[in-house]
Amino acid sequence: MVKEIIHVGLTVSNIERSVAFYCDILKMRFLGELLMQGPETDMLFAQKDCKVRVAYLSSGDELSSPPVELIEFVSQTPETNESRLDRIGISEICFQVPDIEAFYAHLQKHNVPCLSEPQFFDFSADGFGKSKALYFRDPDGIILEAMQIL
Repeated sequence: MVKEIIHVGLTVSNIERSVAFYCDILKMRFLGELLMQGPETDMLFAQKDCKVRVAYLSSGDELSSPPVELIEFVSQTPETNESRLDRIGISEICFQVPDIEAFYAHLQKHNVPCLSEPQFFDFSADGFGKSKALYFRDPDGIILEAMQIL
């Protein structure tokens, strides 16, 4: 039934700040922004008088890489929950990077909170190969992952 992933959505508190982080720090490409409002938006989000700003970012030109959709509720302040890896729900988005040590240094230079330095994993025996990975947080504390396939 499912054909492909069209985008991955993240609710953020300040779309300008988030676009700046994802574009300036993570070097994603800004694709555009739109404003959603009206009866269809109210129905879609199950809210009354809902107004939502939505920005789309791309991590690359590859078709296999779906855009990241940033959503800011203008008509209300969304509930804030601490993003944790051990909670039910989407735990993180993983971005592939060519050199995780350089990426980690870049995050450190820009004072991006990281849960650890890069860690090595060998899942060759399970058919998944070797990688290095780390978790870090965006300006809203949303957990993201960077992974270098070795």
